[in-house]
Formats: sequence, C-alpha cells, structure tokens
Amino acid sequence: MAKKAVLALGGNAIIAAGQKGTIKEQFKNTRESLGGIVELIERGYKLAITHGNGPQVGNLLIQQLAGIEKGISPLPLGVLNSATEGTMGYMIEQSLQNRLRDHNIAKDIITIVSQVQVDKNDPSISHPSKPVGPFFDKENADKYAKEYGWTMIEDSGRGYRQVVASPKPIDILQAKAINGLLEEGKIVIACGGGGIPFYINENGHYEGLDAVIDKDYASALLARKIDADLLVILTGVDRVAINFGTPNQTDLDVITIEEAKKHQADGQFPKGSMGPKIAAAINFIEDGGKEVLITSIEKIVEAFEGKTGTRIVK
Repeated sequence: MAKKAVLALGGNAIIAAGQKGTIKEQFKNTRESLGGIVELIERGYKLAITHGNGPQVGNLLIQQLAGIEKGISPLPLGVLNSATEGTMGYMIEQSLQNRLRDHNIAKDIITIVSQVQVDKNDPSISHPSKPVGPFFDKENADKYAKEYGWTMIEDSGRGYRQVVASPKPIDILQAKAINGLLEEGKIVIACGGGGIPFYINENGHYEGLDAVIDKDYASALLARKIDADLLVILTGVDRVAINFGTPNQTDLDVITIEEAKKHQADGQFPKGSMGPKIAAAINFIEDGGKEVLITSIEKIVEAFEGKTGTRIVK
C-alpha cells in the first residue's frame, strides 16, 4: 500500500525576500520549488500539498488600503485567504502539471478551497500574534499602526510585520473528500494559507471569521485526518537549529519529540518562525504520525537522501 505524505510549502518560497512579488516571479519560484514534490511522487507517495500565504495575503491587505481611500469596501481575512487558495493553487497546480509531464508522470492534480473549523472563543482572537505580509521599517510600522489600527511586532530582527488573530484548527471540512481523492491516486492541493477559518454558530450554521490559521498547524491536522505517514515542512533553512544566529548555533539532524519539547520550552524556537513548525510536528507524531522532515526547498532532495534536513521522530 502506498504511503501518504503532506508537503507544506512556505508562502515565502513563492515570493522570495527582496522580490516585488510579480506574477512572473511567483510562477518562477513555484516552478523551482517542485523538485521535492516530484521526488515524493516518484517514491510512490500519495501526496497532499499545502502552502503558506503570508506575503500574498499581506499584499492583498496593502492593496485594500489603496482601495479604502477610493471608497471600496475592504474584505475580511477569511475571504482574502480564499482568494489566495485559488491563485496560489492555480500556480502550483499548473507548474506541477508541467513538471510531471516532463517526467512522463500521468497524475491528476486538484486544488480544493478548504474550510477549517476553529473555536470562535479561541484566545488568539483577542491577542493577535500571527505575522502576515511584508516587513516594514519602524517608521512605516508606526504609521500603519496609528492610521489603520494594525498590531505590529518586530519579527526576529528582520523588521516589523503586522500580526493578526490565528486560532488553532479543530477540523477540516473537506478532509474526507481530500482523502478520497488521494486514495484514487490524485494529487491534492488543500488548506492553502491554513484554510478558510469558520466556526459553527448557535444555529449549527457555518460562519466565517476574520482571522488566519497557521499553515503548519493546518498541515499537521490534515496529515492526521488522512492518516499520513510523513509530514514535510519546507522553510527558509536547511536544518532546524538551537542557539540560532549565535556562535553556539547547533544544527539538529534527528531529534525525538521529547527533545523537541525541551528545546521549545527553553525558548529556542520563536513563535513567529520555527515555533509553530515544531509544535505542529509534535502534534502530528503524538497523534500517530511516524516522521516529520523540516528543511529548505533548495535542499529537499538531499534531505530525502539523509544528507541534510531535520527529522523529528517519536
């Protein structure tokens, strides 16, 4: 029986640092990010692909600032997230279709706009913490905070970013459909940007929420829902490290979830960067997953060969 894997692409992989984020740049970056996906398919995995959308949804928020000045009603984050699920799903789908054709691999690829259930009373609603959008200098960060009420924080010494509510995912509305498509041999792109957050109101109806869901938590939840063996989280570094950016930096090769928990408790993994990835990895393995691989897009093939990357195991 073929194994299942969830591969989580970071939104920053599609708009790289220093780029304007033009559609040509995004397509180029998307094409260059697919080597590891092809590798997994060639290894026989049934594959679901998730992706982040921090830069993309942040750019939409900035576009809305210009629209507000012209009297255009702004859209909530959940609706903006659904838009990026469509646009980024399209880019990944078409780029992967072309790559598979080059490898003489016949696979259907399907993008699913995914709704993800959250608790409307999640404490993050009143305490925004999820970074979205581009980095700003302090002057512009203060300007947007004053003029538009954005909550801004300094992000790992790289500048200031807006932070928004990010409730934890509880369930994925389309999980059974996604699993059914995987069992049929399809490749599924789902839970883009963490999925569209919704809650169930007092009448039992679904209601959207003005928030974003962390892509790594949603990816881990999807992996558990489809009984995946492997969760691959692609990020901006080849390996997870402790004492990151200091003379005592130590790259991690293979760690257990107990070791991961200790490093997490010691404050080694910031909330705005590696923290959610480690927490998602712990959740996945504790709920029955076998392995999490964290590495960069550029080194994913080498990571599958055991030459780099960080593996988290039970």
